Amino acid sequence: MTEVNMSFAWLPFVFFMLLGFAVLVYAILDGYDLGVGILLPAESESQRDRMIASIGPFWDANETWLVLAVGLLLIAFPSAHNIILKELYLPAALMLIGLILRGVSFDFRAKAIPIHKRTWDHAFKAGSVIAALSQGYMLGAFTTGFADTAWAHLFAVISAACVTAAYAFIGGAWLTLKTEGDLQRKAIRWTRYSGWFMAGGVVLVCIVNVLVHPEVHARWFLQAEGLFLLPIPAACLVLFLMNDRVLKQMPFSNDEACWLPFFCAVAIFMLCCAGLGFSYYPYIVPQQLTLFEAASAEESLRFILWGAVFVIPTIIAYTVFSYRVFWGKATDLEYT
Repeated sequence: MTEVNMSFAWLPFVFFMLLGFAVLVYAILDGYDLGVGILLPAESESQRDRMIASIGPFWDANETWLVLAVGLLLIAFPSAHNIILKELYLPAALMLIGLILRGVSFDFRAKAIPIHKRTWDHAFKAGSVIAALSQGYMLGAFTTGFADTAWAHLFAVISAACVTAAYAFIGGAWLTLKTEGDLQRKAIRWTRYSGWFMAGGVVLVCIVNVLVHPEVHARWFLQAEGLFLLPIPAACLVLFLMNDRVLKQMPFSNDEACWLPFFCAVAIFMLCCAGLGFSYYPYIVPQQLTLFEAASAEESLRFILWGAVFVIPTIIAYTVFSYRVFWGKATDLEYT
């Protein structure tokens, strides 16, 4: 690791935190609407309509956080951007294809004649699955430090399935919050079952991180700071168990606690992101490149910080406003 100029160190750290924040918010917000797309049922058009209506006012804006994250990576850490996109070119391209397919299908299903609507619903589901699998594969490859071995590729494939389950988990929790009746009961089952797969994926990622990266093992088990990190997996376990117990008893009368599964899902996503961040810091590419080595020149970071100070609060304000306006149970999505 190269020596760091301490007067300059705060700038890369600030952008590292902003990048982590953008990735986390994207995983939560676009995660649930990807999950809703993954869960679309084949047998009920009315339920598909209501599920898509639950994400209709939000899904397009949710992807803004992906654009922000990639932009921050490119501008603030260009060396890391080059390495990551070089290693993940194919899954990133597949992810974009999936996102494009989702966007096209969302608009076309509203305008298509009834006989073609089902086809566009299937296309929306396929785009959601492709995007989720691609992101999961990228996470698995990143976790193994882009190792080009058979077991690393196998882990990336397993990670793809687990991340897809994680999106189904938070998507089902969103539907539990936004829907009623038979669809809500289905969402409760979907959330519970996919939560088991997500929990297995979290455990698997933890094990692989410790086995593959010696510095991660040392940080969690051999250094004093590990005492402060161990509550993270403990809290995840408690949230998974509590959420499963609540889902087993739902729905409650008067729709009480319908918000709790989504709250637990968001908290689990936040804890997982925090655990990964603590594990890898100060590396932005595991075992290859630290955030200080990858950072742009100090003058460049100071300049783009002003843009970030304006853009990020604007995106946050718009996001909060849109969720406030469209809060409550989902209703029919109408186009005029």
